[in-house]
Amino acid sequence: MELREFVRLVGEKYDRTLPMSSEAQQLLRQAGKEVIKWIPGTYIAEGSGGKGVGATCPWIAIFNPEETETARRGMYVVYLYAADMKSVALSLNQGVTEIGETLGRPKARQALRAQAAAIRDAFAPEAIRDLDDHIDLRTKAPLPVDYEYGNIVARTYQLDQLPDQAEMVADLHRFIQLYDLSLEAREEGAQQGHSAIVTPRRRQQKKKKPLIFKPKDDSEYRQLIRVREALKKRTHETLVNSYAYFLEQRGFFIASPHPRDLTADRGGLHYLVEAKIIRGGDAEGAAREAFAQLFFYGHFLYDRSAIVSKVALFNEKLGDAHLEFFEQMGIAVVWADGEHWGGTPTAIASHLC
Repeated sequence: MELREFVRLVGEKYDRTLPMSSEAQQLLRQAGKEVIKWIPGTYIAEGSGGKGVGATCPWIAIFNPEETETARRGMYVVYLYAADMKSVALSLNQGVTEIGETLGRPKARQALRAQAAAIRDAFAPEAIRDLDDHIDLRTKAPLPVDYEYGNIVARTYQLDQLPDQAEMVADLHRFIQLYDLSLEAREEGAQQGHSAIVTPRRRQQKKKKPLIFKPKDDSEYRQLIRVREALKKRTHETLVNSYAYFLEQRGFFIASPHPRDLTADRGGLHYLVEAKIIRGGDAEGAAREAFAQLFFYGHFLYDRSAIVSKVALFNEKLGDAHLEFFEQMGIAVVWADGEHWGGTPTAIASHLC
């Protein structure tokens, strides 16, 4: 089932007066298997419509297990259905239950609202400009109000006007990226003694690279995570931009719809381009990532009837065995070769290099 259809069907069928064996409750219990197709392999998903009796606001949550496996604590991404079942909010949220047991519910709510504001301040403004810092779940029931206080950023959909499948998948990927960056921002704040950071650190500390939300500017930039400022270079974006310019000169129409690196159209043909940087000689790792992402995006971001030609773009040439593999799988490969672009026979035949 597609993500859009699953989210819609839960909202359409849910009735909290029905027993836990109802169709919507069964769908929510299947969320882990349904949503896993659109989230990172290490993440888990869970749906809930209450325990014993129907919840006022059912939800479908995505957890990073290094942070939490429950909506009671930590941060997570969640689809929160409003009590009137007319809307659903995709929210980067925080669990209030465990901190509420320590501080009491009123103080816990205020603490998480302050922490949410501190985390929002850590984002580049353009990363969240079109997102909401509040949600309205259309009820005064205590638990949904907790969710409203815990919201960091959100996008609310009307259930009778859901976006198409590609847009909903892209939104989910975006929120997972924001989730990852939020964990880094919270860690930075905790290390620096920021007064608004109140929730426990993640159970396992794992250093991750900061994510970039506007990959079009390849100049040096400064990324601020609250009190730390670091100068970095966008080698991935430089590769994408350089190749996009090359294709434009060849008459291709270029776009970069999130989360795709690049798309190119010419003569009625559509090309999906995934760029990877080979680091430390790990060509196999880069090749595997490009291959998986091309098929993932090709499957989930396009209609089943769409004809999509796949292109893997690298900063240097792969070994012959890898190039032969891509050719056998029908994927064109292009690589930077000094001031020029090299490519496999498929890429040459398609005028991609």
